[in-house]
Parts: sequence; C-alpha cells; structure tokens
Amino acid sequence: MNNTRKLETSLVFLLKAILNLILFFVLYGIYAKSNWQLWNLSRTSGITIAAYVVMHYMFSTIYGHYDIGKRKSKPIVLSLFLNQVFTDVISVIVLSIMNTNQMKNQSFKLEQPYLLLPIIAIQFVTILIFVYGGNHLYFKIYQPEDCIIITSSQQSLNEIVRGVLKYKLQYKVNKVADYRDANLKQYILEHDTIFIYDVPVQDRTKILEYCYQNMKNVYFNPDMHDVIEKSAKHFILDDVSVYCNYSKGLTLEQRFIKRAMDIVISVIALILTSPIMLVVSIMIKLDDHGSLIFKQNRATRDGKIFSVYKFRTMRENVENYSVVEDDERVTRVGKFLRKYRLDEIPQFFNVLKGDMSVVGPRPEMLANVFNYTSVLPEFEYRLRVKAGITGHAQIAGKYNTSPKDKLILDLTYIEEYSFWLDIKLLFQTLIVLFKKDSTEAFHRGEELVFEEYQPPESVNPPVEGTE
Repeated sequence: MNNTRKLETSLVFLLKAILNLILFFVLYGIYAKSNWQLWNLSRTSGITIAAYVVMHYMFSTIYGHYDIGKRKSKPIVLSLFLNQVFTDVISVIVLSIMNTNQMKNQSFKLEQPYLLLPIIAIQFVTILIFVYGGNHLYFKIYQPEDCIIITSSQQSLNEIVRGVLKYKLQYKVNKVADYRDANLKQYILEHDTIFIYDVPVQDRTKILEYCYQNMKNVYFNPDMHDVIEKSAKHFILDDVSVYCNYSKGLTLEQRFIKRAMDIVISVIALILTSPIMLVVSIMIKLDDHGSLIFKQNRATRDGKIFSVYKFRTMRENVENYSVVEDDERVTRVGKFLRKYRLDEIPQFFNVLKGDMSVVGPRPEMLANVFNYTSVLPEFEYRLRVKAGITGHAQIAGKYNTSPKDKLILDLTYIEEYSFWLDIKLLFQTLIVLFKKDSTEAFHRGEELVFEEYQPPESVNPPVEGTE
C-alpha cells in the first residue's frame, strides 16, 4: 500500500478545517458589519457562535461530512450545501432573537434576511472549489485501491460490480475469486481492499478474520443477523459480556409520538403543497384527460391491506406491474412527476387516515410482496411497522433496488428506530430530489457482466481466521 495513505486523514482534516472556517466567517463576518456586538465577547456573540457550531454538527450527522476520496463530488457538494443552508438560516434566527431587546429591536424581526442569498451563494462557490478541487488533489496523490471481489456466483458478481464500477477513481477491481477457491488466501494477500459479496455467513466470518489478521480493508454486504447484531445492546452480567436484542417493535410511547408527528407533518405538508397539487392536477387533465388519482392495494403494518393514493403517472387501462426502463405505459407528465416524486404527495392523505406513516418501509405492490416473500421469507418482517412515504430504502435505494437490499435497509430502520432517526430521514428526503438515479426503473432483462465468473477448479477447506 502506498505510504502516502498514512497522511490521508491529515490531508482531509486540514482541508475540512479550512473550508469550515471560511464558511463560518462568510456568514459571521458579513453580519458582524451591522452587528458590532458580534466582534466583542458578549452574550449575543457567544450564543450565535454556539448555535452555528451545534447546528453545523447536527446537520453534518444528517447529510454527511467533507469526505473527499470516499464519495463523488456532486453528492458531497449537495450534502455540504444543504447543511450550510439550514445552519445559516437557524443561526440568523438565533441572532434575530438575541437582537430582540430594548437596545436593538423592540419586537422580533428577522435580521437582514436579504443578506442570506449572497452569503449562501459565496458559500456555495467555496464548497464547489473545495470539493471538486479537493477530490482532484486527492486522486492525484492517491491511486485507486487495489481490489479483489470474493463472491459465489456470476449473478452475485453482477450485483456488486454494478455498484463498484460507479467509483472507478476509488476502486480498481483487479481480481475476481470464488470464496471456495484453493488459492483464496494468496489472492487476499496480494490486494489492499477486499469486497465480500453473497458469501455464506460461516465462510464469510472466516474470510473476515483472515483479512483482519492481515490488516486488509474489507467491504461486505450485511445479512439478516448483521442487522440484529448491530441494533443489539451491550450488557455485562457480572463479568460476562452479552448482547441483547429486544424484538418487540415500537413501544406504546413511540407509537404515540410517531402518530402525533405524522398528523402534524401531513397537515402542514398538504397545506404547503396544495398549490403544487392544483398545478399537477391541471397537467394530468391537459395531458390525456384521464383520472387524477391512482388507487392500488398495498400492505402496511401486520399485513393490513389499504388503498394507496398517488397522482396517476401511467396511461389508464394498462397492465399493472413494476415500472421498467423506457416504460411506454408512463405518460409524459408521469415521467416528470416520478422524477421529482410529486406523484406521492396524495399519500399524505393515507398518513392522515392512519394507513401509513410519514417515515417507514415503502408500501410494496401485493404481487411484489408475494413474489419477494416466496423467495426471501424474511421480507415479511418489513410489515412490523406502518408503510411510509419516505425511509431508508426510499432515500438510499431506487425503484429497482433488489428485494434483499430493500429488506436490509428497512430492517435497519425498524431495529434502530428513534424519533431522531425519523427527523434525520425527513431532512435527508431532500437529497432524493437531486438524485437522477433514485427513480431508476427495472431493466428489461439485461445483465452487467464485468468478468466471466469461473467456479474454482479445486476447493480447499474454508479460509481460517488464523494460521
């Protein structure tokens, strides 16, 4: 491995620190020109700075950090920009509250809101320079990681390669191997980064131990038991360490808080989006003069069947199945609505009725639930909570995300549920509007083949974790 990798953390930290200082002083310096107290040690400056730091940290946990070298530039720019917008607005509100006094403003008044637009514009340009420039510098210094994919079949190889090949600057796949290959240990030693995908848990554990022993970077796809272990709590019984997982679903208090939040958010959302719904209704009518709302039976908590409401995006009287690429059933207006998820606005009525929650697993078509469950019985565990408009799978996944990956994302949400997690996912939903591939449909049977998968000619016993 390149010795310069040892300085990777220091380089990223230095760029991140400089960027954050510039972003702060753009906001603080411009507002300080007309708020002299911000330059002095005062209660106003102290609380304003504290609010900025707390908000910046909080929104960093929601949207992500300045992680150049790990993500592509555009997602990092979007994450930092959304973080900065919310941080700036809340900081200005706090400053306005502090300025509501006998010496400044007799009543609350938003402090020079017209300054926010140029401030955010300057910050956006700064973020662009540091992200694109930072990634350019990073990949000038560091070469892509030398990778090997360890898997179990050609189909599994196709699935993992689809994701890895989107990060060609980060990873270079130089070898593909079957987990039963007799030479697997040697292959692992020859590469820096190991991708383990769709390997039986027992064998995967031994490969992980061997990689850990030899200090290799490892990526592996989670399984059902990984989600359970991740959400388990650590207990010490006398001097014995154990992990405990409570599989009881949401408590009564959690359900009450979640329902109250659903009602408040759906009412506000319907009021704010009413002009949008009016425009969308007119667009649909002008397009093909058909019905506005599409109803379809979906499954929610405990398998209860309900009718989900959506703006119609397909032609009427056509066969109903999951959307595929270049689907001729989708109308011109429907393509636009699906791209920006505007077709899902009527689902807030489902939330008000109690059939759905604002945050939760995506309500799947009944046919999909049956088909997925027949192959993956654990898929029914998603029905332990109400279906939701947004959630882990809706934000991180796509329409064509595999059933198993949807299950893992949804189970992660269910097992790690908290009020704060719902808030985070609500804010993260904004990212979906900017993701071009979030509505990527199922392909018409094409397969991505990176390298012909070769089953091992000879098979040794599974890799052991220690020599």
